[in-house]
Amino acid sequence: MDVITFGETMVLFVPDSVTPLRYSSQFVKTIGGAESNVAIALSKLGHQVGWMGRLGDDEFGLYVRNYIRGEGVDTSHVIFDRKYPTGVFFKERQIGNDPKIYYYRKGSAASYMTPDNLDEDYIGQAKFLHLTGITPALSPSCQDTIYRAIELARKQGVKILFDPNIRLKLWSTEKTRETLMDIASMCDIVLPGLEEGRIMTGESTPEKITQALLQNGSEAVVVKLGKKGAYYATKEHREYVKGYPVHQIIDTVGSGDGFAAGFLSGLIRGWCYKEAVDLGNRVGAYALSVAGDVEGYPFWSQVEPNSNKEEILR
Repeated sequence: MDVITFGETMVLFVPDSVTPLRYSSQFVKTIGGAESNVAIALSKLGHQVGWMGRLGDDEFGLYVRNYIRGEGVDTSHVIFDRKYPTGVFFKERQIGNDPKIYYYRKGSAASYMTPDNLDEDYIGQAKFLHLTGITPALSPSCQDTIYRAIELARKQGVKILFDPNIRLKLWSTEKTRETLMDIASMCDIVLPGLEEGRIMTGESTPEKITQALLQNGSEAVVVKLGKKGAYYATKEHREYVKGYPVHQIIDTVGSGDGFAAGFLSGLIRGWCYKEAVDLGNRVGAYALSVAGDVEGYPFWSQVEPNSNKEEILR
């Protein structure tokens, strides 16, 4: 297994028209979840990936499991909960702006994940454990589960990549900063966006954000900068890596997860950080071309070094 990840995946409803939800009557059903987004993107890039989650023992839960499994991701460690439901959310499309997101996840099965749901041997077979800052915000037991996963991964010698993926709708800025900096200190690689880096460190530039997170304990930090690309830093080297132009942006949701997948793919292939960041930029760019979270992620044949890098999303 190349990567193991876990977290909440919900059923996503996207209206077929660009109107406020109160006027929308027809929706496309799909799924959304940062961790499963990364898992699916990695699978499309040719990697062996496992996604763990807790879903309601209901039709939506079966749909989520089947969707992820259908994308080539191992779901053998998914747990179905007979008491609590699968979460859902809605995306309200807006012309010229990011979509509005409406979550209905309180009391979902995923919020009842516990450390006992983790399988040490399963985590131990991976090269990387991918985590996000969404999971610890769901509930105290989910936060305990994140810490237990880190403990097991470190025990097994598995590298840990942490994407803060901050959701201030779930908890306060102060609690976010305190908890995520603590988690980041135990992870090998941290992937914040620029605003996430500001929230976590109090710093305002990629250079200062990466320095603060390196001093916090991580061995590498990558700050995602949207269309400008990304800035990465280790104790030995730091550099900007330019992004790829996207000529028609449909939806920005899922691009950060695409970046994480592309970056991980590069590391798995033994590439240097600059090459891995460049691949992250490229995969993230593909995600901007469609309204869904995962539908735009490319296959390896579209992004391998011999493919045409000038054809990005015209």
